[in-house]
Amino acid sequence: MLTPTTIPQKLADLGLAGMAAALLRQQADPTMTIMPFEQRLGLLLDEELNSRDNRRINRLMKQAKLRYNQAALEDVDYRSGRGLDRLQIQTLAGGEWMRQRQNLILTGPTGTGKSWLACAFGQQACRQGLLTYYTTATRLFEDLANSLLDGTLPKRRRQLARLPLLIIDDLGIGGIDPRLGPILLEILDQQSMEGALIITSQYPPEKWYDLFGDPTVADAILDRIVHRAHLMALKGESMRKLRGKKTG
Repeated sequence: MLTPTTIPQKLADLGLAGMAAALLRQQADPTMTIMPFEQRLGLLLDEELNSRDNRRINRLMKQAKLRYNQAALEDVDYRSGRGLDRLQIQTLAGGEWMRQRQNLILTGPTGTGKSWLACAFGQQACRQGLLTYYTTATRLFEDLANSLLDGTLPKRRRQLARLPLLIIDDLGIGGIDPRLGPILLEILDQQSMEGALIITSQYPPEKWYDLFGDPTVADAILDRIVHRAHLMALKGESMRKLRGKKTG
């Protein structure tokens, strides 16, 4: 027989942990006894939905492996001289470009906040329920090279190609192994049909041809990325230096 003390556990057993926790709080609040049943039930359902949303976001954030896990678009620094367009960022925050399988390219000198901003968009994607994965370009190429050696490349290629949002940070740092250019092209070709892409680089897209040993591969990769991309060119002094001046 169910009693006020056993109902929360039964709810938890049914996988309704958010509702169970909310019911315990209601039971501890004497003012809840005067609230109509339907209203109390509505509050419990809201708590359960919020709990499920939070668990989903936390799971997606863990899978994303963002470099800056706390980066959020609400915290973007729009100070003058950075080259950031508030309206553009607010529009992109809506996520329609990701659902339309478009791309975002962030360029600028080191320290201007490209990686942080990419992670902020990654967090926004997780909030909107999109499976996201962050990697530096160096780590990606190491991953592909190792997969090529141990025979797991087809599996790894499929995993990357199916992502709704793939973030590749610092393209051009450390160079690009000519052997891996065609593999990257195949991944981006497949991924362009499945999801969106964020790339950060110190180099503007017109300089990317120099990063690849094969101009044909370079041309094909840029065609996949640039023609349907939103561009942001960050400028100004290093944000790390500015923060150092504030704390110094």
